Amino acid sequence: MRILILGAGETGMSVAEELASEANEIVVIDRNALCLDALKERVNITTIVGNAAHPGVLERAGVDKTDLVIAVTDRDETNMLACTLIKKLYSRPKTIARVRAIEYFNAPKLFSSEGIPIDVVISPEQSVMETIRNLIDLPGVLHVSDFANGLMRLFSVKVAADGFLTGKKIKTLKIRLTEGRIRVVAIFREGISLPANGEAILEADDEVFFFAPRLEVRRLLKDLGCLEKPLKRIIIAGGGHIGKRLAQALEKDHYVKIIELDPKRVRKIANDLDRTIVLQGDCGDEGLLLEESIGKTDLFCAITDNDGDNIISASLAKAHGARKVICVLNHLSYNKLLPGTGIDLAVLPNVETLGSILKHVRQFDVAQVSLLRNGSAEAIEAIAHKGNGENTVVGRKVDTVKLPEGIVLGALIRNNEAISIHHDTIFEEGDHVIMFTLDKKMVASIKERFQSLT
Repeated sequence: MRILILGAGETGMSVAEELASEANEIVVIDRNALCLDALKERVNITTIVGNAAHPGVLERAGVDKTDLVIAVTDRDETNMLACTLIKKLYSRPKTIARVRAIEYFNAPKLFSSEGIPIDVVISPEQSVMETIRNLIDLPGVLHVSDFANGLMRLFSVKVAADGFLTGKKIKTLKIRLTEGRIRVVAIFREGISLPANGEAILEADDEVFFFAPRLEVRRLLKDLGCLEKPLKRIIIAGGGHIGKRLAQALEKDHYVKIIELDPKRVRKIANDLDRTIVLQGDCGDEGLLLEESIGKTDLFCAITDNDGDNIISASLAKAHGARKVICVLNHLSYNKLLPGTGIDLAVLPNVETLGSILKHVRQFDVAQVSLLRNGSAEAIEAIAHKGNGENTVVGRKVDTVKLPEGIVLGALIRNNEAISIHHDTIFEEGDHVIMFTLDKKMVASIKERFQSLT
């Protein structure tokens, strides 16, 4: 697939590296020649220096021969204008645009069929906000992803030293799992994956991934002794796009404060929020955190645009007694700095963005993609179609479909209902099959079994 990426910032770089690793032909446009040179040293791609929304620059990049355009510059307006020009001047490329400002989404007709001609609009800020909100709604989980339009959830928990899961074999948990509809799909021990079969014995600090119907997740967490006390008192460090959205989502049922440095932004979000207390100040100011009773705070969310500020303020909050701390990191490599800081969870916007994009890049019918473990593993919701040859899954029993080692069947959705998975369950046309793969190179094997004849 030939893919044109507009923007070589952190997101553009991450997208280019990921998609180039999957044997796509990648062209990247950006005004900054130094950024492009640095990217080209790491990845085998073509680069063009220039304005990504200029017709002449798009022509030089070969937009007329491109299959997919991904607009992720730092300016929403540039992304929308570029996609509009491409749709007006060319017929071939499918377009994806990143739009960050919440104000654009307050105009419902803007991205409708009669509005701006963009095929797919993605909002990483909205995805990050929803990720953090899910972590707040289910205290005790390390990861949450929704599939099948929210019908199914993939979530992970850490095995506590004195918890119910410690020392248990997977097969002994079946009494607590709804037969065939809740499944253990992965176990990680010290960062290394273990076979998630019935004989696997769980140890303290293991991370265990489950697939379960959304409505059964809370009950399952209670049964496994993994559901923690509710998070009610919340401080958000950073009143940007994510912070404002998160406060709006939480302020009705939680006691929320935002700390924002920019006085103009403070006035703006204070006017837009109803119940949230908005404070002007530096989130890394130890005195300010103490004044705001950080030791009695249930959750501190560090979500400014500066990774360094997030790490410092989150570490301070934890050191002064915040029960749980979440930190947003735009640089994946900074995740290595977290051990020893006390920070409980890191949310990576670029990984969230990649998941949103990958489902449009996969060359078979894919409904959802979620990247896990900092992007090293993947959960994918594929739609089954009658294929050609022995590899197709349609019409075959589960135990006759030989998935390669490293791909685990997680859930089966038929007619918007979760179906119990047994050895003799037969796949049907249109089934949504959700799988967990430890190695993204295995996606090619999934494609072989799920792509249609056409």
